[in-house]
Amino acid sequence: MTVLRLLGTTSDDGDCPTLYEVEGTADVLVQGERVTDPAQLAQLRDVKASESFVLVPRDLLIRFAPRALTGEMMPFSEIAPLFREFRHTAFRLETRRGYASDRNSSKWERWKRGADISAEPDNAWRENVRAQTARGKRFERVRLVDQPLTEGQQFLLASGLSNVAAGEDIRHLSRTQASRLRLPEYDFWLFDSRMVARFVFAEDDTTLGVVLSEDPAEIAFACQVRDAAWHHATPIADFSEAVASAE
Repeated sequence: MTVLRLLGTTSDDGDCPTLYEVEGTADVLVQGERVTDPAQLAQLRDVKASESFVLVPRDLLIRFAPRALTGEMMPFSEIAPLFREFRHTAFRLETRRGYASDRNSSKWERWKRGADISAEPDNAWRENVRAQTARGKRFERVRLVDQPLTEGQQFLLASGLSNVAAGEDIRHLSRTQASRLRLPEYDFWLFDSRMVARFVFAEDDTTLGVVLSEDPAEIAFACQVRDAAWHHATPIADFSEAVASAE
């Protein structure tokens, strides 16, 4: 299946134009208003019957067209040092309705049996979060959620309080709002507003790896996504309270 990854848009109200990257290729798909002016069409050269043409503002290409090829996909374990070596902020956008790593964990089984997983002992991840936040660094997450919550989202809500206790700031944003904000539909980590680690998943939610990028256009877009998501998202404590009161 061909996958399109949103690069960016200069539209604030959901209209065209927009740029997408064709995943796994060096191609960019352009969405815009179709050219219908006969005078303009008459000046085009070597036109094939299968071709069509759209207009896009130059600013869109300058801001979001890729300026460098991204790297090869690597195992997630290879970026583990970044979670210790970043200097200021590590931000995560989570967009999926569930993760295979959660479903395959012993913690998932305990949760399914009714155990309280909101305050479990520290693991290696939370120990590092405590160590880095003690140095003044920040771990931030925004999780997209559906209505009603999927089983995977319910699990993350229950387990997320342990991460918050260790020092993470986790917030939730409705998928409807994320769509209005034109947020991308892929997961990534953003380190210090200078490096993006974009996740690649299989259809069963298994993490296949990550792709690192320091491309200026991709970094700028990730920063815009972070700022918009963070502004509109709800802290986990408030979100948990709202979910409990609705039950």
